[in-house]
Parts: sequence; C-alpha cells; structure tokens
Amino acid sequence: MSFPVLKGAGYILVHTPDMIIHNGTTQTSERIINPNSDYLKELPKHLRSFEEVVSYPPNQTYIGSMTPQELAKYEMPWYDKKVEGADRFGKLGEIMPQDEFIGLMQICDAFDLVKLEKSFAADVKEKLAKHPLMREELVAKVKEGDSIEDIKKLVNEHHAEAIYNNNELVGCVKRAHEIDINLNAHTIFENLVVKASGVLALMNLLNKNGIDPNSIEYVIECSEEACGDMNQRGGGNFAKAIAEMVGCNNATGSDTRGFCAAPTHSLIEASALVQAGVYDNVVLVAGGASAKLGMNGKDHVKKGLPVLEDAVAGFAILVSKNDGVNPILRTDLVGRHTVGTGSSPQAVITSLITTPLDKGNLKITDIDKYSVEMQNPDITKPAGAGDVPAANYKMIAALGVKRGELERADVATFGDQYGLPGWAPTQGHIPSGVPYAGFAREAMVNGEINRAMIVGKGSLFLGRMTNLFDGVSIVVEKNSGKVDEGKGVSEEEVKKLVAEAMREFASHLLGN
Repeated sequence: MSFPVLKGAGYILVHTPDMIIHNGTTQTSERIINPNSDYLKELPKHLRSFEEVVSYPPNQTYIGSMTPQELAKYEMPWYDKKVEGADRFGKLGEIMPQDEFIGLMQICDAFDLVKLEKSFAADVKEKLAKHPLMREELVAKVKEGDSIEDIKKLVNEHHAEAIYNNNELVGCVKRAHEIDINLNAHTIFENLVVKASGVLALMNLLNKNGIDPNSIEYVIECSEEACGDMNQRGGGNFAKAIAEMVGCNNATGSDTRGFCAAPTHSLIEASALVQAGVYDNVVLVAGGASAKLGMNGKDHVKKGLPVLEDAVAGFAILVSKNDGVNPILRTDLVGRHTVGTGSSPQAVITSLITTPLDKGNLKITDIDKYSVEMQNPDITKPAGAGDVPAANYKMIAALGVKRGELERADVATFGDQYGLPGWAPTQGHIPSGVPYAGFAREAMVNGEINRAMIVGKGSLFLGRMTNLFDGVSIVVEKNSGKVDEGKGVSEEEVKKLVAEAMREFASHLLGN
C-alpha cells in the first residue's frame, strides 16, 4: 500500500452575462423587491464582452495560461488590465462563451426539458461541432429547435425558465413536474448549469492530461447544488450523470456536500479510496452556480466597475495510485475542524494548519505554498470583504510567530513567500483550496517546490441546521520516486519479511 497521487486537474469558466441578469439571485431578488431599481437599469452597462473576460488576468490564471506568480506581477486592480494575446483555451482548461454553453445544457438534458429556438440551435450546433472536445454523438443531441412562439408560450403560460443570449429570448427550460417544487423550471435550470459545467471540466481534465475515460472508476461531485424530487430533495446523483455524458463507462460515483469545504473533503475521500485499494482512479468534479452570478454586483456597479462575477466555473481533479512521478497526497497529514474546535480564528488555523504539520514533525515554513480560499480580491475588496487570501496568510503567519517559527517582521511578507494571490471566482466551493492543485502538481513534478497544503473551509450555518463552521486540509508532497511511500507495506516487502522470519526461525531451531 502507498500514498495516492495527484495525477491531473482541469479548470473551466463559462462567460454568462445574460444569466447574471436573469438567474443570479442578487438580480432576481431585486426584481421582486424593487423592479424599477436604478441598479437593474444600470447593470447592463457594466457587463463585459467575451473578449474582455478571456483577457482578464485572473481568468487566464484559472485556466492555466499563466501562473499565480505571474498574476502577482500585475498591479492591482486587475479589472482594467488585460493579457495580450490571450486565448480561450489554456494549459489546464478553457473559457466557453454563453451561446455554446446553452447548447451544452441541451446536450446534458436527459429528459427533453431544454427547448431552443430553431436558428439559435442551428448556429450553436455548428459552433459546437468545431469544439475540440465535443464528440459527434454529443453534438447530435442539439435538436433542430422550436419556434420562438412555442418557447414564449412555455415561458408565459407553463412556468418555464427563460434562456437569454445577447438579451434576446433564445430558449427555455421546462419544469419537470406539475407541482414538485424541487423539479420546477428554475431548479432544473440551475442543476443543468451545474451538470453542463461539470461535464466541461471533466472533459478538459481527461483531454489535458491524456486520460482514458474508461480508466475512471469512481467520481465524486462536490458542488453546492442538490438534485432530487419532493421525496428526496438532495438525492443526487450529479457524479454519475456527469460521468455518463463524458463517457466514463466504467465509473460509478456519488455526491459530497459541505458548502465551500466540500472539494477538500472530496480530495481526502478520493485519496482514502485509492490508498485503500478500493479504486485505482477517482475523480472529484464540480460545476458552478448560476445563483451566485453577480452576487456582489450592486457594489461593483455602485463603484463604476464591471460586474466581475460574470462566469460560471468548474473543475475536475484526478487522484490515482502512486506512479512514482506525480505528487503524493499525504493522507497521514490531514487537518480537520472538529465539532469541538470552536470558531475563533486561532482555533480554526490551529486545527487546519498546525495540527497536521505537528503529525509530520513539520514547521509552518516547511510548506512551500498554502492554497487557502483563493477568492479574487478584485471581486471581494469593492464589496467590503477585503483580500481573503491575504487575511488567511496573516493568520497563519501570526500563529508561526506564536510558535517561534517566524519573526514578527515576517508576518508582512509571509503571504508573498508562502502564499498565492487570489484568482478564483467567488462561487463558494470553487475558490476553496483546489484551484492551486493543477499548479502544485506541475511545480512538484518540475522540482520547483516540495510541499503544498490544500485548505478548504465551509460555512455550515448557511443551511440553518447548525451554527458550526467547517474545514479540512491535506498536505501534498513531491514524489520521491518510490511507489511504496506510505503507511502500508508492498507485497514484495511482505514476502521479504516472511522469508527473513523463516530464516531466523530455522536458525533458532538449528542452534538448539
């Protein structure tokens, strides 16, 4: 038995300007409370073009076209900067335009609930046919389309959720049941966004890392949405639905939920499954949340900024058996915020950072990079939430000073040396530790760093079932080249130990 490895990662963004206006909860709530508000009137003037979204430095970082260290060289704020020669396809993933994604939503629709207008459907089908990852049988799922009159009737008379592109009605999502609130059109729309963005992320993971879909045995989906009906609200299963679309025919799977901390919970779960020998290849995947589009839009518009929460995000990460090359996931160095930990910053940081380090006799400075809540400060600072990653690094550094591992003067520079600038969209689970996984893997394979820590935190109180906070962490380490580096013992070692024991026993008998 040996430690599992982080074998690959994929990251995607989908530019969804119309979904900000019509599906983001900040905007839909405002439309109910104050339909004639100045904010709703002003909002369309603050939407970015696809080209602006592609050239935005944090977005280029998210899809792997530039490193976090390269992003840090751009002076903040970043919203008025652009990466010259930026491309929608990056080293670790891609940025998809809204119209193609709407087509992908219909491809992912298993119950004929997505209706698209005829000319729009034809145009999108042609574009998707040119996409490097869209198989012919998937493109064929884009139907011929319906008349705009039929779509308007479904929206106006049958409670369908409207789909817009360039501020024009181009389709709708029908409700899946007459009275079931969990299968209403709005919920189905949100769940199809999650599924489709998860599918795109998993496609990119497999493609960018040369992975055979049929080698995947288990999928863990770790977004913040839930699918089910009135008898089982969150029954699932996004994981298997995504695996089906991507062609992972040998996979099964399940959904893990833990608000923002779920991806790191899932990374640990995937590692445990592989280390235990249950599965050889486990993927954790998450789509994005349309509800959180434009979440801080009011603050951005008020300050004259573009609405920066204009993209649905997704990611996929592969955990596999030790191959002697890829970085290992130290399942013996796991941090956890327990029920009794408490919610003070010091208690949280101690449980997630120093407790696992102490298990391995490591100091805070033995970790080369800490990946915490990698939220983009371009988004959070205008909204009054400050620079979230920077605040985390200050807390870690302060604990290092208390432990005698850092000088007080080091607190100001700790983030520069051991931290990362935030570049991930603020979609809850998306920024929570895992955006750095792809970069960490490459840096360790290239010998640039030796260790990183992935930290996920979660706000469980949002579900109104508990007031507890949550969090878990795991150390990722450069592979030594030995495939038996773990708490277990290889089969060859077992045979060797048995042979030695038999020789000693024989020698003892002869001696007597």
